[in-house]
Amino acid sequence: MEIELRHIHKTFGPVHANNDITLNVPSGIIQGLLGENGAGKSTLMKILSGYFHPDSGEIRINGSPIVMHSPADALRFGIGMLHQDPMDFPPMRVLDNFMVGYPQGLHPPRKEARAALKKISDQFGFSLDPDAYVDTLTIGERQQLEIARLLWLGAQVLIFDEPTTGISAQQKDSLFAALRRLAKEGKTVIFVTHKLEEVEILCDRVAVLRAGKLVGTATPPYDLDGLVRMMFGKAVSKGKRTPIEFGKPVLQLKNLAVEDSRLRIEGVNLEVREGEVIGLAGMEGSGQRQLLRAAAGLVRPVEGEIWVDGHNLTGKTYHDFLRRGVAYVPASRLEEGLVPTLSLMEHVILANEQRGLVIDRQAALEDTRKRIQTFNIRGRPLLPVESLSGGNQQRALLALLRPGLRLLLMEHPTRGLDIESAIWVWSTLKQRCREERTAIFFMSSDLEEILHYSDRILVFFSGQVSEPIPAESATTEQLGQLIGGRGFKTGKEASS
Repeated sequence: MEIELRHIHKTFGPVHANNDITLNVPSGIIQGLLGENGAGKSTLMKILSGYFHPDSGEIRINGSPIVMHSPADALRFGIGMLHQDPMDFPPMRVLDNFMVGYPQGLHPPRKEARAALKKISDQFGFSLDPDAYVDTLTIGERQQLEIARLLWLGAQVLIFDEPTTGISAQQKDSLFAALRRLAKEGKTVIFVTHKLEEVEILCDRVAVLRAGKLVGTATPPYDLDGLVRMMFGKAVSKGKRTPIEFGKPVLQLKNLAVEDSRLRIEGVNLEVREGEVIGLAGMEGSGQRQLLRAAAGLVRPVEGEIWVDGHNLTGKTYHDFLRRGVAYVPASRLEEGLVPTLSLMEHVILANEQRGLVIDRQAALEDTRKRIQTFNIRGRPLLPVESLSGGNQQRALLALLRPGLRLLLMEHPTRGLDIESAIWVWSTLKQRCREERTAIFFMSSDLEEILHYSDRILVFFSGQVSEPIPAESATTEQLGQLIGGRGFKTGKEASS
């Protein structure tokens, strides 16, 4: 199925999100769409998938113009989109979510749907329990569920908006193999990303957006430095490691055990010091999130103790941890981190410590403007947070963190961010480590991110936790082996 976008314009107030974009995508290829945060990638794809209507311009399928008013219309034309944030219903079971949008009647065939879910899961290497509730799944598993649903509904044009965020390297390899098979079958695959290495290994061609405009296209072999210059108008570098002198212990985990319905982590002993960054690596669902949430007071341990700055907080509430300077940044931005329909300014009001009975809205407005400028958020104080791009929502989350934190716990801190934004975020976080002596405990599916920014690394495999590994001497190959369970030693085994 061949797609043509002709002279697409879309504005949101003063923001010209898409500015005269013309792009042709033939069938049977994987078309990359590359650009910085806020470049207009997601807006353009939401127009193609029926979520937005263009202010002007035309969409053609196989040479014929079409008009869409909703995602349901798009699916009838064979166009489906996987969004950055999962579009599902957490209180429902996996199978019920899988059947959402089934076009033939109110009672879709559950037996047929269950068999289809298993077949697609096997093909992609997904592990989805049809009877599990969606709110027990990880972000990566919820993305997998949406991919399976779109394929079952018969999408011939599949749009993937940052689909590798929050999934492991092994799951990514499986996904890429499946996308290549889909393209060989004649389906049109549009792959939206900000990661150059994904374009290099996956895409047959790539289009680059910057500030709402199409600034260039490329085909293999790719000049990665040239793509970066197209994205940002300049060269971008991660820079070198800058060592930080660590202080006294901030977080101490003593023989900690945490469990849920799927796995148990036990025997975790760890000391995190002032200014130190600990990275957590592993396949999605291997226990990293449970450990982070236990260290924030969001999950109660079944054994062991949690100490923060010499205070035993075992069994205490999240608010007790907050009062001791612990903050948590979740991966699910619009479900746990931000409040849909509230504006940026209202979030700032909620994040600040309130003094007195009356809210000073003018002061809050000025504070919001300063944070927007400092964190380079592409948005205005009174805009609802859900109107921001995924990358700008992530910047907003970081902008809401209070100064003087003792411990910062983060799930995928650069989720959805382009390379320049990710570098900026980490420079800001490292500044906290140096100047405020904040300790950082984070998980990421990006091994390069973990290696470059961590001081020590914990690897998780099926509920087991490795001994701490010095990041400076570790390699992606070593971590990859450990993540797969090869040569794995727990801290308990290493000390015996």
